Amino acid sequence: MSTLLNLGLDVGMGALKLVSTAGGSQTLAHVAVNGAARIAPMTGLSTRKPPLSILHAGHSFYVDAGAHDHGRPIEALDFERLNGTPEMRALFCGALTRHMQAYGPFTAPLRVMVGLPIEMLTGESAQTHTNAIQQWLKGTHTWSADGHPQQIEIAEVKVTSQAAGALFDYLLDETAQLVPERKTHFKKEIGIVSIGFNTLELLLVREKAPVQRFTTGATVGVRRLLELVNPERLYSFGELDTRLRAKQLDVSAALPVWEREIVGVIEQCWGQAWRRFAVILVVGGGALLLQNTLPLRFNGKAIIPADPVLAIARGLFKLACWTHRKSN
Repeated sequence: MSTLLNLGLDVGMGALKLVSTAGGSQTLAHVAVNGAARIAPMTGLSTRKPPLSILHAGHSFYVDAGAHDHGRPIEALDFERLNGTPEMRALFCGALTRHMQAYGPFTAPLRVMVGLPIEMLTGESAQTHTNAIQQWLKGTHTWSADGHPQQIEIAEVKVTSQAAGALFDYLLDETAQLVPERKTHFKKEIGIVSIGFNTLELLLVREKAPVQRFTTGATVGVRRLLELVNPERLYSFGELDTRLRAKQLDVSAALPVWEREIVGVIEQCWGQAWRRFAVILVVGGGALLLQNTLPLRFNGKAIIPADPVLAIARGLFKLACWTHRKSN
């Protein structure tokens, strides 16, 4: 299977991030049922370009930016969504489509390293979630994107945590080799703060293994910030997320409150123990929102990588390359 192409997949609730040898792409995890007739052009009003239309297994969806303006939003943001629900399959097909639009078609079957929230990999249901993800991802995927038929083959699927993706993005260079000056960190304590759309995840790695005492997850991600600015639920999360990314949403009043919730989870799990960590990696979309304040709490130990939104998927891709090379 040496001809397989490596792909890092971060299945976030806010966006699906893919990284391959060609580069990285991000597709907003906005999905809506495509059941409404299109509005005809009206004199004096502009016409909006419809979002990406995905036809999969007989179901029609809109995905990516603008989906919630054109169809009925689906916003069941529980972990079951990641286990292969119809809307997640449509989102995955949409993410593959966007990646191929940016970099061209995949020329061989894929070896996918997928990152999941820590909570899905903890407790009695961990193996169930892992099996479900591997089952629906592996195999042949056939769909239509804006009326154009598409097909890809996934030959291998490996599962790890999203936080582990951030770790290997830091430890490995662009050729998936250990960065010389960071090699010793692999045997020390490295903390990861991953602030995604749905969850905040904390992970401590010591001597190449996670430390359970200092590893946790909580549903206080960027979604919580959007809840604070939308108490009457007048907007869908997708609508607010779109405005937030376009810097058209005023979160100045809610941001300090949300940050205190983030800090509360960190203090409850890590206390002052973070002072002994060699480095603390801060990644995810939330890292951008809190980049001017949260890292200051760690007295110079915190690092926000280049493009923290893609850091997890980038690390997953590097990890896929690294583990495959080590096994051969």
